[in-house]
Amino acid sequence: MVQFTDDKKRDERLEELHRKEEEQLAEMLAPKYGVEYVDLTNKSVDTDALALVPEADARAAEVAAFRKVNKKLFVAMRAPEREDSLRAALALERLGYETRRFIVSRASLEHAWDRYHDLSFATETEAGVLTLSNETIQQMLETLKTLEDVSVEIKGHMGSKDIHRISRVLEIIMGGALSLGASDVHLEPEDTGVRMRFRLDGVLTEVTVFDAATYALVSSRIKLLSGLKLNIKNAAQDGRFSIVVNEKEIEIRTSILPGAYAETIVMRLLDPSTIALPMEKLGFDKYLMEIFDKEIAKPNGLILNTGPTGSGKTTTLYAFLRRVHNSGIKIVTIEDPIEYHLPGIVQTQVSRDYTFASGLRSTLRQDPDVIMVGEIRDAEVASTAVHASLTGHLVFSTLHTNDAAGTFPRLIDMGVNADIIGASVTVSMAQRLVRRLCPDCRESRIIEGKDKEIMDKLLKNIPHPEDIPPGQNTMWVPKGCLKCGGIGYKGRIAVVEVILMDRDMEQAVRKSSSERDLWVASAHQQIRRMAQDGAIKVLQGVTSLDELTRMVDVNDDTLALNVV
Repeated sequence: MVQFTDDKKRDERLEELHRKEEEQLAEMLAPKYGVEYVDLTNKSVDTDALALVPEADARAAEVAAFRKVNKKLFVAMRAPEREDSLRAALALERLGYETRRFIVSRASLEHAWDRYHDLSFATETEAGVLTLSNETIQQMLETLKTLEDVSVEIKGHMGSKDIHRISRVLEIIMGGALSLGASDVHLEPEDTGVRMRFRLDGVLTEVTVFDAATYALVSSRIKLLSGLKLNIKNAAQDGRFSIVVNEKEIEIRTSILPGAYAETIVMRLLDPSTIALPMEKLGFDKYLMEIFDKEIAKPNGLILNTGPTGSGKTTTLYAFLRRVHNSGIKIVTIEDPIEYHLPGIVQTQVSRDYTFASGLRSTLRQDPDVIMVGEIRDAEVASTAVHASLTGHLVFSTLHTNDAAGTFPRLIDMGVNADIIGASVTVSMAQRLVRRLCPDCRESRIIEGKDKEIMDKLLKNIPHPEDIPPGQNTMWVPKGCLKCGGIGYKGRIAVVEVILMDRDMEQAVRKSSSERDLWVASAHQQIRRMAQDGAIKVLQGVTSLDELTRMVDVNDDTLALNVV
């Protein structure tokens, strides 16, 4: 019996080695055949694309169409030079598609072919199950102006006997989310129903409640669109699909988790226009723009942006990349996931076999000038990023800390030698996103009482007081109107703090890992803290004091240390 177990483990190890060897071989052969390489075993497959090649033909020619974006079709091939494989690709091109060819392993093809099982479900339902009507969504962008509008439309179709009612409900959900500028759609089953919420400017807001029967059909439709298995309900699944509105492709990433009552679904909307912002649109004051322009123009160094998930760190780094990009340098990114495609930049996405650590090591062999690492998560990535900055590379990355001063003890905790931090890290910044007041309905109010105490504390000895508008005894508060959906806020803006590496900071990092000591050492740089940056925006009418206190600790006692 023991011998049997050992044999089984040995066979499993051999099978895993064989799989890795086949993946490596496919990757090595890609340049020879002039195609790209992809590992599909850890990626979702677009069932719309898959259905374009009949299963029998796909298996015979060892091909699989695995993604479709408008008229662009991604086609996986085991052997790109085979005549039957080439004929299959040409047949797709005769249908009007522009094919993008990839060499893959047998395991990748098997993973894709497994999705034909999902298509069998689709053929049993009404026509159009795998598509969203972009024309309808465009109409909804004009009619769905408030959360109430979305709720009323959904409830009206839930009771309908129309065979297309589920497709219609899903169109309303996505159309409403796009119209209101939601970043995420949450579908959360509970005891009495299924709650749907939109995340609007970072805040979850309830829209409506589904009955269980309708939700079961909606969740199946979402799974089909996202290329997920319908018959799996006790495991997490991730997928994606796309919507094209006004010739702009918006990608929706789907995450499904098993829950106590039914599966919980979150759909994240990745709108390129919301993340592809230039530096001028991020809300940096003039003195900060001058600092960033100077620092990102350096040929080497490590620029770290810190903050919690959803604080806009990636958007800021993308803006930096766009700023430094030119035809004379090579920029490589390692992301999880790639949220926005930047022309002229090599972007890679982490996977099971391509981690931040291995990706960064491989990237350094590509002769890059600028590297962006999506996140420093462990000691290996931290060490490699630091050494990359010491060897002539400009490195951008993110780190999870509460504030800019927390960057340095966090790196030391990860095992980075304090003696080399000063030579590698050039900028440590932290940011949060606060909601912008709606300019059409905001109201002015005299600052008094507790609000005045807070503002007086933040404005005392504040760096760069020239940005304070005249009449600083007035601030602005939300009201609500049709243009902002009755919320009083529309859009978000960053509040930022920065610490630059100089002689004083380098000595402080070597001597102490106390954040208080580091803030004292940086005081001479005369850069505002996040709360102070937010206070200026409150006085300028950009955001409200309530919103600032929701996102930033305005009572942090280290604020008093930021004084020369």
